[in-house]
Amino acid sequence: MKKVLYTLACTAVLTSSVMADFSRVEMGAGVWMQTPEGGVTYTDGGANGSYTSSENDKTETYVWALIKHPVPILPNLRLEYVTLEDSGLASGQFKDFDISPAPYTTLSYDMKQYDIIPYYNILDNTSWITLDLGLDIKIVDASYDAAPTTGFAGYSDSVTFAVPLLYVRGRVEIPSTDIGIEADVKYITTGDSTVYDVRAKVDYTFDFTPAVQPALEVGYRVQRLDIDESSVDAKLDIDFSGFYAGVMLRF
Repeated sequence: MKKVLYTLACTAVLTSSVMADFSRVEMGAGVWMQTPEGGVTYTDGGANGSYTSSENDKTETYVWALIKHPVPILPNLRLEYVTLEDSGLASGQFKDFDISPAPYTTLSYDMKQYDIIPYYNILDNTSWITLDLGLDIKIVDASYDAAPTTGFAGYSDSVTFAVPLLYVRGRVEIPSTDIGIEADVKYITTGDSTVYDVRAKVDYTFDFTPAVQPALEVGYRVQRLDIDESSVDAKLDIDFSGFYAGVMLRF
């Protein structure tokens, strides 16, 4: 996490020194108060593994940066980072481990997400409206840990994968105020599977310095992973939702 913050801070310093090459740079950081729900089932080869979330609230840090340039052919860039965490009860047999003869054990996992979003600015504060369209490459670094219990030695593993999603962002600047209303959607559906990441927020910009303008943002975020494919051994039906709040810098 420190590396992510350091990288974005360095990016801000570098871009602010060459602002002639960019029409806008923004960055922000805050906390997302997540409530996880759902579970996982594994049935390949006669296995009967299952996981159910305990639905315990978590608070995780998020970071993002947005870079817009004046070159019309090249896409602009948005970068994001957040971690999803959950824990619950697992039972039965999975691909690489078998919890039985124990009835169940505690399983915890986290998914570090790095979103790389090249996008095009369709409307740029036209009549106070901004509209962005692009593609999100969501890189997920996931790890999980099944705790040892009677008759089960425990198991841990990790996997990294990428998910492509369509990206749409809309923003309205309320005239004669420093208030903005914004929402963005990352979405893909294929077969019986759907993945989406949706946010809606209100922010307030303190317009007392011309070069760097601090701001506050408050919003609500929902992320859902509904994976049900014949080529995938496990079926996932998990979502994370909750309010978030943070600070921003607009250059």
